[in-house]
Amino acid sequence: MRIYKDIYTGDEMFSDTYKIKLVDEVVYEVYGKLIQRKQGDIAIDGANPSAEEADEGTDENVESGVDIVLNHRLMETYAFGDKKSYTSYLKDYMKKLVATLEEKSPDQVDIFKTNMNKVMKDILGRFKELQFFTGESMEIDGMVGLMEYRDIDGTQVPVMMFFKHGLEEEKF
Repeated sequence: MRIYKDIYTGDEMFSDTYKIKLVDEVVYEVYGKLIQRKQGDIAIDGANPSAEEADEGTDENVESGVDIVLNHRLMETYAFGDKKSYTSYLKDYMKKLVATLEEKSPDQVDIFKTNMNKVMKDILGRFKELQFFTGESMEIDGMVGLMEYRDIDGTQVPVMMFFKHGLEEEKF
């Protein structure tokens, strides 16, 4: 299994357990599902299920949402009230990413600059449809993942988007 982490914060953003598509060599589209699960369905090492079940009379906690968000503890951020504020963040983030690429992967700089402008123009055209997510640390200086719902075969599917060059892969 591969885990994709933000290169600046180290936050886990997604894994290869989902359907992933690379768009224009710069953006990963990760296809999720809306799920509901009981908190008791999550096995935590060291937990004593028999002691927890003894507490009768309490309602079961159910969490629902997009599997990618829940499984990787992504946090929704409302830092971008308008297109202008997101564009400002994006310009700063892209400068930082280009500087990192120039240092670590100079052969990727031109690919990134060329394709990123095209991809972001398309994404910014759908700004009102987007939700924004940071990693678990909630560091806004790191990557902010994007999510939109798309109609795929008559079903609304949550699609998250992450910048390829702002991620590092870890094999498990």
